[in-house]
Amino acid sequence: MSTPQPPVQHSEFDHRMAVFGSDDEWIAAALPFLEEGLAAPQEPPPTVIAAPAKLDLLRDALGADAKAMTFIPHTDWYAGSAANAVSQSAGYLAAHAGPGGRIHLLMEPDWSGRAGRSARETAEWIRYESLANLLFAPFRTTALCAYDTRTAGSAIVDAARRAHPDTPVYEAPARLAGELDALPLPPPPPGADLLETPTPEAVRAWAVARGLAPAEAGLFAAAVAEAAPGPLADGALLWGDAPACVCELRTAARVDDPLAGFVPPATAELEPGQGLWFTRQVCAYVDIRDRGEGSAIRIQYA
Repeated sequence: MSTPQPPVQHSEFDHRMAVFGSDDEWIAAALPFLEEGLAAPQEPPPTVIAAPAKLDLLRDALGADAKAMTFIPHTDWYAGSAANAVSQSAGYLAAHAGPGGRIHLLMEPDWSGRAGRSARETAEWIRYESLANLLFAPFRTTALCAYDTRTAGSAIVDAARRAHPDTPVYEAPARLAGELDALPLPPPPPGADLLETPTPEAVRAWAVARGLAPAEAGLFAAAVAEAAPGPLADGALLWGDAPACVCELRTAARVDDPLAGFVPPATAELEPGQGLWFTRQVCAYVDIRDRGEGSAIRIQYA
């Protein structure tokens, strides 16, 4: 598929937000959006990604119109990291959208699952919502992100409003992502191991010794090798036990693009040679921090 090339001057991506707190409010928010999609020219029928119980409610409310639509449980769509969701969305548009990415997507993140399991994970998903405005800017996709206050608390809803252009508190993605990237990370533990020459073989051997299965250790080592955009300043620090093996790289070059590692490559297959994209697809967390003379890139496998 073609690689998105954000940012552009005039976004085609229509990114909306709906907040509700009951089943009746869910139907009231969803039906007009789906009817709009059914009437849109040059578009396939809408796709709904939501909790299974909400999909059942919509099928009943839509009646015969439901047969034309695609319904996907959000536990299937949002099964991995936020970076995985970018890949999922890009692939879906390539395979199912109309010309220029035309399709209506009604999307409910799984806040009772991975997305809401910790403050750190929630921040990653808010980042995804914000960066979607840049990543999918060239596409004529219309997305309505559904936030159920029964599963997404007020703090999540307030943060998500800042990521959606149809709210009065919307923040530019670079600013919101910059805030998240400015939050300090815990310092490496005193017992962290220093690899002055972190070759894939050395990182893999370290990860196996910490309990990762050989295949997973190989993926982790490849992710570490792909992460740095240039020469390292002082090797790599490694700590933690399987599955939460962590590596921190300090680079001489600064990584100051908020989209670093989020833009899908031209090839759809996940393979080494794709830089930070590969790293983000393989690992649960990739944190980048400015350290003045360069950047610190912290990678956690799971």
